[in-house]
Amino acid sequence: MNAHNIAFTAPHFSATEAGTSILKQGGTATEAMVAAAAAISVVYPHMNSIGGDSFWLIDNPNQSTPTAIDACGRAPNDISAYSNEQQIPERGGLSALTQAATLRGWQKALELDEHAALSLSTILAPAIKLAREGFTVTKSLQAGCEKLATVTNTNDAFKALYIPNGKPLKAGQHFKNPKLADTFEHLAKHGLNAFYEGELAESFAADLAKAGSIITPNDIANTQADVVSPLNANLSGINCYNLPAPTQGVHSLQIIGAVNKLKHKANAEADWTHLIVEATKQSFTHRPTLWADPKALGDDYKNALTDERLTELANNIDMNTAKKWPFDAQPGDTVWMAARDKNGQLVSFIQSIYWEFGSGILMSEGGFVWNNRGLSFSLNTKDTNALAPNKRPAHTLNPAMAKFDDGRRLAYGTMGGEGQPQTQAAVFAGYAWRNKSINQAVSDPRWLLGRTWGDTSTNLKIEHSLAAQIDNELNKRGHDWVSVEDNNEMMGHAGAILDTPTTLEAATDPRSDGRATVSSTK
Repeated sequence: MNAHNIAFTAPHFSATEAGTSILKQGGTATEAMVAAAAAISVVYPHMNSIGGDSFWLIDNPNQSTPTAIDACGRAPNDISAYSNEQQIPERGGLSALTQAATLRGWQKALELDEHAALSLSTILAPAIKLAREGFTVTKSLQAGCEKLATVTNTNDAFKALYIPNGKPLKAGQHFKNPKLADTFEHLAKHGLNAFYEGELAESFAADLAKAGSIITPNDIANTQADVVSPLNANLSGINCYNLPAPTQGVHSLQIIGAVNKLKHKANAEADWTHLIVEATKQSFTHRPTLWADPKALGDDYKNALTDERLTELANNIDMNTAKKWPFDAQPGDTVWMAARDKNGQLVSFIQSIYWEFGSGILMSEGGFVWNNRGLSFSLNTKDTNALAPNKRPAHTLNPAMAKFDDGRRLAYGTMGGEGQPQTQAAVFAGYAWRNKSINQAVSDPRWLLGRTWGDTSTNLKIEHSLAAQIDNELNKRGHDWVSVEDNNEMMGHAGAILDTPTTLEAATDPRSDGRATVSSTK
């Protein structure tokens, strides 16, 4: 092994700094990730918060299969408030429909980590400092504030913090969130359980009730995170892992599984773009039977990653002709991060509140917004993703990891709703099958089929420099596409850590405010 033994990547440099600081103090990748998750909830509050959900893949040396943690909030016991609703409101109290489970995920990850030894006050210190002393507003945060400025059913606490005097935060200004600093200090002193019980939890429940949410103190107290079996697809000697339902991890694996069957036919850039786009269409066609609370899914889900099924998906792909895209699209705002510590623990992590600023309901004493993940529920009782008591909603989040037969490990992921499985496929294929470095695989021009965060159209969007190379082929094969500027944030904030027996690399996306670091501990 070379001198570099720790690595971190995140879509905001403050999160990378927080995680790296913990790693340099001898902390584990899990501890570093909790530090970064707290920090990024401060500086990227439009993308994630402690009022949302998270999912983990944790791989330790000599561990055959990564540990997977599902920290997905569930619907409350009593959902009768929606019986007369035609649809779930996008913002406001009734959009705050599921528990905030991410801190239960942090708890579970720390409990499982036998090497974790740092105090919670040490781990949360970077987040407390950022919230208390302030940070510089990014263009991404400005865009989120501008979008919510015209939304009427956010609460007064939200407007006062992010739209003060009716003016959204501006990139470059210095911004502080003292209430969020207070929250993290309270948690550092009393433990993460204090989020779910006691005076903080009571204040959250009161804010939610005032806004019209049906989440009760009991719902908050009963929030849980579960250790689950990760999904696995062995693709020509590479074991690829992701989270099971209710996430769209199955789609991420189906896409690269189908691509693996046909990669020998991809000789040029247009072929690869076409192949991944068409594999996405094939996988997404089966969403109703693959994407919901696992208790609502049947045999189709159980068999989704068999060789027979992947072959079937591949056989439906025509390398010369694009199929139509007739599906509704799902938005999503998310942060993905990865860490590797001195002992070789590797973490792939993702955290979200769904849409920009989630429900738009800010906890007046907590300083954070509650998620609106429940929007992905259907009010059609016949739907597999139909709203029901204590049910988990369909989730766009899915952290990815791959373990190669020669000992290499790749943690990779991105934000961005339906873009997640596609970008994961582009990054994975770029590194695993196209001889790209992870930096190149993450930063190269990308595409997006369907809807991403902040957008409503569902056609194929391709960054300009790639479109200029392949436009004739796209037209010839019948793709409905448009060109967008290079390094467009709609393409997501991807990243990767590559850990090999002799080297360690990390990459972050030029489309984000991120940073990737590889360094050494003493």
